[in-house]
Amino acid sequence: MSTPDVVVITGASAGVGRATAVEFARRGARVAVLSRGTEGLEGARRDIEQAGGTALVVPMDVSDPDQVEHAAERVERELGPIAIWVNCAMVTVFSPVSAITPAEFKRVTEVTYLGYVYGTMAALKRMRPRNRGTIVQVGSALAYRAIPLQSAYCGAKFAIRGFTDALRSELIHDRSKIRLTMVQIAAFNTPQFDWARIHIDRNPQPVPPIFQPEVAARGIVHAAYHPRREFWVGWPTVKAILGNKLIPGLLDRYLASKAYEGQFGPEPLPPNRPDNLFDPVPGDHGAHGRFDDRARPQSWQLWANMHRGWLAAGATVVAGLLVWGWSGRANRRIQAERSRLIAGRPGTPAHPRVQ
Repeated sequence: MSTPDVVVITGASAGVGRATAVEFARRGARVAVLSRGTEGLEGARRDIEQAGGTALVVPMDVSDPDQVEHAAERVERELGPIAIWVNCAMVTVFSPVSAITPAEFKRVTEVTYLGYVYGTMAALKRMRPRNRGTIVQVGSALAYRAIPLQSAYCGAKFAIRGFTDALRSELIHDRSKIRLTMVQIAAFNTPQFDWARIHIDRNPQPVPPIFQPEVAARGIVHAAYHPRREFWVGWPTVKAILGNKLIPGLLDRYLASKAYEGQFGPEPLPPNRPDNLFDPVPGDHGAHGRFDDRARPQSWQLWANMHRGWLAAGATVVAGLLVWGWSGRANRRIQAERSRLIAGRPGTPAHPRVQ
C-alpha cells in the first residue's frame, strides 16, 4: 500500500484553500494547512479529518519568509517529505487606485505575490535534493485580464504568472523532474468578499457567474496529480484569457462599465465591517461566502478539461466512423455509376447485339 501524499496548502483556513484541503483529504492525504487565523485552521482540521485525511495546523503569515521556512521544516518533521505544495494565500483591496494607500499596496503584494515566492522557494529547497514533487500556483483569470477596483490583486496575480514562467524555464533547463503548474480560476463564492478591505460604498461581490469553491478545489487537485503548464477552471476564465489576447482594447472599455458596477453588491455596507488585510478576522468562516443561492456547484468546462484525453479519443473515433461511413457511401455510389455505364453500352444484356 502506497504512503499517503504530504500536501501543504497556504491560505487554507477559508475559501478555495479550505475546499482544496478537504478535496485532498478525500484522497487520504496528510494535509498541512497554513494560514494566520487559528480558529479557521482548527475548522479546516475538523473538515480534513472528517473527509478521511490527516491534518497538521500551522499558524503563520506567508509574507514572512522565515515563518514559511519554519513551517516547511515542521511539516517534514511531523508528516514526512512534501509531495505537493499549493500556494493559495491572498488578501485584496476593493478600491480605485486613487484611494489605495502605499501601505495597502505593499501588504497585498507581500501576501498575494511574495507569499507565493516564499512558499515556492521553501518547497524547492526540499524537492530539489529528491528531484521530485509538484508545486501548484493558484492563479486567476485576472492574471491575464485585469479589472477595475482590483489593481493591487491583479498586479500580484500578473507577477505570480511572470515568476512561475521564469521558474518553469529554469526547471526545464536543469532537466528537473519537479512539476510546476498554474491553475487559473474564475469568480468563486468565498468569504473574501466579506472581509477584504474596501474603499467603495457598497459590499463587494464576485463578477457573475459565480462558482462554489469546491469547483476550484477539484481543478486544483486534478492539476496537482496531472500537471500541465496551465489549467483553466470555468468558462469565464477561458473567455477572459482568450478575449484579452484577441480584443484587449475593447475589453478595457467593456470592463470599465460592466466589471466596475458588477462588483457592487446590492447590500449596503454593514457597520464596523472588519477586514483581514493586516490581521485575520476572528472566527471560523468556512469555505463558502454569502452567495450560496447564486453559486454554481458544477462547471461543464472543468469536466471537459479534466477528461480532455477521453474526449479527444472519442472525437477521433467519431471522426473515423464518419469518414468510414462517407467512404463507404462514396464507394457504393461509384460502383452504382460504373454498373449503370456498363449496362448502357451496346452488346450488354440491356442492349443485345443486332445480328
